[in-house]
Amino acid sequence: MLLPWSPPCKVLCRSCAVMGKLQSKLKHSTYKYSRPDGILEERIQTKACQEYSPAHVDTVSVVAALSSDLCVSGGKDKIACVHRSSQFFSASRDRTVMMWDLHGPSQPRQQFSGHAMVVTGLAVSPDSSQLCTGSRDNTLLLWDVGTGQCAETASISRNLVTHLCWVPQEPYILQTSEDKTIRLWDSRGLQVAHIFPTKQHIQTYCEVSEDGHKCISCSNGFGGEGCEATLWDLRQTRNRICEYKGHFQTVTSCVFLPRALALMPTIATSSHDCKVKIWNQDTGACLFTLSLDGSGPLTSLAVGDTVSLLCASFSRGIHLLRVDYSQGLALREVAAF
Repeated sequence: MLLPWSPPCKVLCRSCAVMGKLQSKLKHSTYKYSRPDGILEERIQTKACQEYSPAHVDTVSVVAALSSDLCVSGGKDKIACVHRSSQFFSASRDRTVMMWDLHGPSQPRQQFSGHAMVVTGLAVSPDSSQLCTGSRDNTLLLWDVGTGQCAETASISRNLVTHLCWVPQEPYILQTSEDKTIRLWDSRGLQVAHIFPTKQHIQTYCEVSEDGHKCISCSNGFGGEGCEATLWDLRQTRNRICEYKGHFQTVTSCVFLPRALALMPTIATSSHDCKVKIWNQDTGACLFTLSLDGSGPLTSLAVGDTVSLLCASFSRGIHLLRVDYSQGLALREVAAF
């Protein structure tokens, strides 16, 4: 689903006709959580959140920012957006991938069919000429975007793909899997270039920094077992740099935050425990935790612009979050739709 979004002052005037009647609600929430160092912390938040009629009638599984004021969301789909473009791709349980253009007709511009099972990963090359797709059929396919033809195929036993991410300005593709492995693929021939040390839990998601020097992966888990994000070096050593522990359920998404959004290198994670956390990238310290009460499990996280994040959830659609420095680093929910 294609949705306009922006900070609250613009959402009301641009989006009410699409999202429905505005409902202003004042919410008070108290929650406790255990830090990795064993200290129990309690935060009390009072927040005013603008709530619109839900854009989806069911769970939102993914959200991605197409531009600074437009996002794409999917119920049971995977989505990949072309950077600085009006084009995006969606993958469905019908085993196909569609290419769409915001300024084009309502029908897809291109269709990519070749997987035997549901498509669970999408990654677009930096020059937008190639598309890599991954599936629960243990297969990666590399496509020519212009022709819609499959150029390369690779298959590894038990490699149930969970996510794909193209390394900026490089021919490499990062991939996470249900076999607890993170692989780096070379698109020139679609060969495995590197395998990172196997984790103890299923790897659910991966993200690469804008400079292509680092990547993050995150793990499933329960009761605090697993439930972490891991920072890796993508250059010479390709070693583990840092781990971020503090969630109590599966971590579903992890993103690098722009330097304009934080005063230090930071990452953000979302989890099935209904929390979004901001971490110091270098030390692994949790800087702030936002609890989205009543949202159900959080499924996807995306950087919206220099001050905002988008978060998808099971029960309350899409949440617009804003980084706030008025009283130190904080993350506030400003709208839900």
